[in-house]
Amino acid sequence: MTANVAGYLLQLLAGRWLGVAGYSEFASLLAVQLLCAVPALAMQNVVAREVVRGADLGAVRAMQWRCAALVAAVAVVLVPVVAGLLHVGVWAAAAALGAAPALVVLSGEQGILQGGNHFRALAAVLAMAGTARVAPALVALALGGGAAGALWAGAAGIVCAAIIAGRIARSTARELEPDVRTAAHPGQLGRELDAGAAARPGQAGREPDARAAARPGQAGRELDAGAAAHPQQAGVREGSSIPASASPHVGAGGSRRSATDDRESAGGGPQSAGAKNRTIGVLPVLRAVQVQAALMALSSADLIVVRIVLDDVDASRYSLGTIATKIAFWLPQAVGVVLYPRMAQPTHSARAIRDALSVLSIIGVVAVLGAALAAPLAPLFAGQDYAPIQGMLWLFALHGAILAVLQGALLSAIAVERTALAAVTWIGLVLEVTLMLTFARTIGALITTAVSVAAVTTLIVAVVVLRTAARATTHNPAPTVSTGSVS
Repeated sequence: MTANVAGYLLQLLAGRWLGVAGYSEFASLLAVQLLCAVPALAMQNVVAREVVRGADLGAVRAMQWRCAALVAAVAVVLVPVVAGLLHVGVWAAAAALGAAPALVVLSGEQGILQGGNHFRALAAVLAMAGTARVAPALVALALGGGAAGALWAGAAGIVCAAIIAGRIARSTARELEPDVRTAAHPGQLGRELDAGAAARPGQAGREPDARAAARPGQAGRELDAGAAAHPQQAGVREGSSIPASASPHVGAGGSRRSATDDRESAGGGPQSAGAKNRTIGVLPVLRAVQVQAALMALSSADLIVVRIVLDDVDASRYSLGTIATKIAFWLPQAVGVVLYPRMAQPTHSARAIRDALSVLSIIGVVAVLGAALAAPLAPLFAGQDYAPIQGMLWLFALHGAILAVLQGALLSAIAVERTALAAVTWIGLVLEVTLMLTFARTIGALITTAVSVAAVTTLIVAVVVLRTAARATTHNPAPTVSTGSVS
């Protein structure tokens, strides 16, 4: 939420300081920067999915840096293309593209936190990154640095945020190392206890004796219950020096859970040797990139088209109206972040997708109503030059709300690796741009076209995703877990 509010503040102040003649350039470059963030968004989703499946963090970070280098090379090639297409300076185009590699690294660290269900640390990183990106840009605008200066300042802030995010992710991982080691090596704790017993030979005998004296029949009943619940683990516990009664994983009602079970229920997934040691290639990221690219292109294409079909004044007005679109689009971002680890698990995917789409739809309705009620206040914040669009702000918000639902549906496609579904979004993008370039010559016509195409595209994708998830759940029913009880 902090990052989103900071982004909206940047655009509102830029609209005032740059004026209706200069804001369209800044908004178009921001749209380009958003498109350049597509690899970063895909990186976060892929990293989160791999962490849920137990991938080694070293392999994840190696893949992250390979992708960042690839994005940097592509950004260099695109600088003159963007400058010529948008009629802006090379320095300004380079500023819009310069943050792309750092965004990839930043998003990779966010994916590590998301996949590990460390949402408190993730929230801190997201808030910090949003502030680090916006605050320097605002200072640059206030000092008269223009669009290029603001974008370069924002890029520097993103680099700093990526460094800090990496430290937070590593610190969080180090704090959890003892639990992870116990899950991966159940006999290790026993060896450590043996070492402790060797150091204090008298203590080891007194503790079981004291416990047995206090509860003479308890130890036997616990061992019997544990063996009944997990017969495959009985031999392991007998061979180690850990008595069953000392197991820390005892659930409500006496049911026993291993450390691995706890990690799986939290979304961590089992860490097999193959999962930890395998190399993660760039190809999964590229498949996710084309999904995110389709979504971001569909949400940003209108900002680029307006520079072609409208004059500078109307283009700036339309661009400011898209702030309502961005609010409705990014406001429910936390829904996908929190539910994504569940989407990546086949047995929970269908329920998680239904929950996500339902919540996103409800938030979208609230956003549209809020935009309609707050519309008369828009000229007070942005200036009277933008008064002509206040009656259409609800349409801009509706566009963002529909795209938020589409984003939730496409996230689920990435989670279960069914990324071919993005073809529907690409078709919608082509249709939208064609209709806008052919028929739309006013602000109202442009936003109506964008809303209509987004609605049809979202409906098709949502229906396909829900049906596919339902079939997957049918073929992968949730396993029945036997639990023992302590009498």
